[in-house]
Amino acid sequence: STPASDGERVYVFFGKSGVLAFDLEGRQLWSADVGSGTHDWGTGASPVVYTHLVIVNASIESESLVALEARSGKEVWRADGIKEAYDTPHFVEVSGGQTELVLAIRDWLLGFDPATGKRLWSCEVPNKHNNNPSVVAHNGIVYCIVSGPARSALAVRAGGRGDVTNGHVLWKIKKGSNVSSPVYHDGYVYFTDDILGIFYGLDAKTGEVAYEERLAS
Repeated sequence: STPASDGERVYVFFGKSGVLAFDLEGRQLWSADVGSGTHDWGTGASPVVYTHLVIVNASIESESLVALEARSGKEVWRADGIKEAYDTPHFVEVSGGQTELVLAIRDWLLGFDPATGKRLWSCEVPNKHNNNPSVVAHNGIVYCIVSGPARSALAVRAGGRGDVTNGHVLWKIKKGSNVSSPVYHDGYVYFTDDILGIFYGLDAKTGEVAYEERLAS
């Protein structure tokens, strides 16, 4: 888990030990309990900051997405049903200047209102496996890498409402990653299949594989 900061405080997430806030001198300001569940692999998600909120994916600890008030640590909202997800939530800018919070869980890609925790949309991405890679986005398009045996990559247009599986998936290919997350740069999506040891570069508009290179063993 990587710390997050709003320029005045640093926030860290230690799984069942909770979320903690420190000032820039290292003094602890508060701690918050987001659940006591555990897993053999521990927790992989990092906290993220949105305006006055610190948001954490507490899938392992309580199968929930939790927003805490940044100054006090008081819980502001909680979204349930976050199962088997190790990824860090990602903010996506959509048309109209709105921001959505996107998170991938087992079998689904989900979009939330980060201010309230309301689920705005969902897109089915069957993987029958816990989800590890975090998503990335550019110009309102979310790029998701599906982990597990059904490894794949897909692009989904954010900003929808309800189940957008049949209308917002722009492309999908059978290339993926079990653990590592993708990056977007200059019109391409890059990621590594950490099991096969292959590095991919995809055209972000079409999903076409621009190149694939096997990593040195």
